[in-house]
Parts: sequence; structure tokens; C-alpha cells
Amino acid sequence: MSVTSIAVTNLTSVAVLAFFLGVIGSRIKSNLQLPDAAYQFISMYLLFGIGLKGGMKLDSTEFGDLSKPLVLTVALGIVIPFVAFTVLRVMTKIDEMNRGAIAAHYGSTSLVTFTAALVFLESNKIAYDGYATTLLTVMEIPGLIVGIYLGSRHLQKGVSWTESIKEIIFGKTVLLLAGGLLVGAISGEKGYVNVSPFFDDLKQGFLALFLLHLGYLAGAQLKQIKQAGALYAVFALLFPVLAGSVGVVTSQFAGMNPGGSLLFGVLCASASYIAAPAAVGIAMPDASKSLPIVASLGVTFPFNLIVGIPYLYWLATTISG
Repeated sequence: MSVTSIAVTNLTSVAVLAFFLGVIGSRIKSNLQLPDAAYQFISMYLLFGIGLKGGMKLDSTEFGDLSKPLVLTVALGIVIPFVAFTVLRVMTKIDEMNRGAIAAHYGSTSLVTFTAALVFLESNKIAYDGYATTLLTVMEIPGLIVGIYLGSRHLQKGVSWTESIKEIIFGKTVLLLAGGLLVGAISGEKGYVNVSPFFDDLKQGFLALFLLHLGYLAGAQLKQIKQAGALYAVFALLFPVLAGSVGVVTSQFAGMNPGGSLLFGVLCASASYIAAPAAVGIAMPDASKSLPIVASLGVTFPFNLIVGIPYLYWLATTISG
């Protein structure tokens, strides 16, 4: 597949078009935002469903196949927020605490971008490594810890690491993903078959509704993007390309196939707007709440959805030959 055909396939998918509809709705002042209860339900559905399917696939995965990807995931989970923090220091005038908050968001991962990449692969019948969801769960943790450390190390008021770690590990995102992995691994393929009509057949529909909601929120961020400054917007566009490319290239040394390399690249390229705001808010309550969201949801998320996924898959297939 050429990069053009991959891009066209992705751009004409229901999920991506729903995102655009949400952006348009926001700009014309039509409230397409999901009720909070629906938003919470779909986010829990995606988290547990992805963990469940990943756990089922772990049943047939040898530990030797998983060891290198796990080491690579932890390593990049530590490196990515350090690099984001440094690049922000060079490119912008954002203070240290807020640079750390932004770095934590970019060190963490985006469940919805990962789900969109999964749907892209499954819709095109492209194989991917079954342990990818495990990597999603693992990468969530070091990125948040490193970003919070970088932003808080010079603060006079210390960080409550007990509460912060508790939120990171036992917050909804990691708990549902890890719990889903455990349930899926125990029940296996036979158990998953009984719930697959709900978690497989309906996933694309729920994702489309979720992206409609996120498109509305992203459209509402457009004014704030201008206020944040041009260089900050450039960071939010270029950093995913850098981090995602590094993820795809290094994944080849861990033995991942092109589909798995795409998913790993997406983990490196994406930025959190679900788990990170809660963890950073507890650790650094004085950090800006809007500044990281402007970049992660208003710029990086739509960029990855529209351009990042096709580019990273093209890169993965090109490198693997």
C-alpha cells in the first residue's frame, strides 16, 4: 500500500469523518458533545475491551517474544518525556512546572488514538502483535512519573508522591487496561468468544461517537491554540513525528511485525488527555490545566488521527520491506 492510499483509506473511515463532523459542530455552535455519563461509559468500554482482547491474545504469546518489547517500552516511556521537556525548553518560554506537565502528557499515551490505529488494522485485515495492549498499559506509567518529576523537582512545595503514584497505578485507565488483560488471559479465547459481539462488533460504532465528541472538544480549542503561540503549535505537530518514528524504527529490533510497529509508534507519538490530566492535577495542582490539553487534544490528536497513523504504517512497512 502506498502512503497516499493508506491516507485516503484512513481519511474516509467513519471514525475520522465523525471527528471532522464534531469539529464543524463546534465551530457553528451546535452542541454535539456527549453527556458526561455517555463519555464515561464509552471510555470504560474502550479501556476494558482493549485490555480484554489483548489479554486473550497474551494466552498464545511466549514470554521470550514479549521481553524485548517490554524493555523497549519502559525505556522509551522514560526517554520521551525527557526529550519533550528539553525540546519545549528550547522552543518555548513555558516555565519548568508547565513543561513537566506537558511532558507527562506526551510521555503518557492516548487510548483513543491507539483504538483508531487498531480499527485501521482490523478494517484492513492487517496482522499485529497480540501483546500490543500490554505495551499500552506499561508505557502509561513511566511517562507520567518522569514528567511529574521534571516539573516538580525545583518546587518549594513538595509533591505528594503517594497520592500521585496511587492515581497513576490505580486510576481508571491503568486499572481497566490491566484488569482487562488479566481477565482476558484467564478466560482465554473460549471466554472471549462469548463477549466478542459486544466488544468487537460494536467497537467501531462507539469509537465513532467518541470521536464525534472529541472533535467537538478539539474545535473548541482552536482559539486557545493561537494564544499558546506558533512555536508551541509547531512542537505539538513535529514531536509526534519524531517520537513515533523512533518508536517504529526501534520496534524492528524488538521483532515486531508492521502492524505491531504501527501500534508501538502510535504509543510513542500520542499524548494523553484522559489519564494524564488527573495524575498531573494531583501532583502539581498549580500547573496549567488547559496548556497540555490545547496541544494534546487540539493539535497532536487530530494530526495523528489524520496523518500520523498512515505515515507510521507506511514507515513500518517500508522498513520491514
